[in-house]
Amino acid sequence: MSTIATLDLTPRPGAAPLHRMVLAQAGAEIRAMLRNGEQLLLTMIIPILLLVGFSTAPLVDVGGGARVDFVAPGILALAVMSTAFTGQAIATGFERRYGVLKRLGATPLSRAGLLLAKTVAVVAVEALQVVVIVAVALALGWSPHGDPLWALPLLLLGTAAFSGLGLLMAGTLRAEATLAGANLVYLVLLGLGGVLFPLDRVPAGVQHVLGLLPISALTSGLRTVLSDGGGFPGGPLLVLLCWTVAALALAARTFRWE
Repeated sequence: MSTIATLDLTPRPGAAPLHRMVLAQAGAEIRAMLRNGEQLLLTMIIPILLLVGFSTAPLVDVGGGARVDFVAPGILALAVMSTAFTGQAIATGFERRYGVLKRLGATPLSRAGLLLAKTVAVVAVEALQVVVIVAVALALGWSPHGDPLWALPLLLLGTAAFSGLGLLMAGTLRAEATLAGANLVYLVLLGLGGVLFPLDRVPAGVQHVLGLLPISALTSGLRTVLSDGGGFPGGPLLVLLCWTVAALALAARTFRWE
C-alpha cells in the first residue's frame, strides 16, 4: 500500500529575518539616493567637478607639490559629508514629513533595523563615491603616499559623526528648514573646512577653531595619511570621535519620528 504525502498548507505569518529586512530596506534607500537628482548632484557630480577644476586650474595656492595631491583627500572628505550629512538629513527630514517613517514603524522592521539599513545604504554609496573619486584623481596624476588602511577609520568615524549630525537636524527641524539648513552647512563647511583651501592661510586663532570642525578633522587626517605618508592620525580621530558621541547622543534624545 503506497503512502500519499500530504502538504501542510497551514498559514505561518511572521516577519522575515532581521538581516533580510535590513538588506531590503538598504537596497530601497540606495535606489532612492541614486535616482534622486539633487542627491546625485551632491554625491557625485559636484565632488568630481571640484576635483577636476581645482586640480587642473591654478585657483588656489597649495604650496609645494601637485595640486591634485592636496585636493583629492579634501574631496574624499566632502563626499562623506555630502552623503552622510547633507543627503541623509534632507531625505530623512522629508520622510518624516510625509509619514514614511511612521508607516515604516508599523512594519516588522524595528527602529534599530531602520537606522542600520540607512547606515548600510550610506556606506554603500560612499564606497561607490570613493572608487569614482580615486579613479578620477589617479587619472589626474594623484600619487597617494603612506598606508591607505589608516584612511579607513577616518572615513568610518567621519561617516558616523556626519550621520549623527544629519539625523539630529532631520529629527528636530521641519523638512523645509532641514533642506535649507543642510545645504547652508554644506556650503559653509566646504568653504571653511580646509577642503579646497589650506587652513594655514587664516589667522592662528581662527585656524585652531576651524580645526575642531568635523570636516576639518576628516580632511586633515586624510591629507596626513594619503598625501604626507603619515601614520596613525590620532588627533583627527579623537576630534571625530567626540563629534560622533555628541551627535549620536543628542540625536537619540531628540529625534522625532512623526
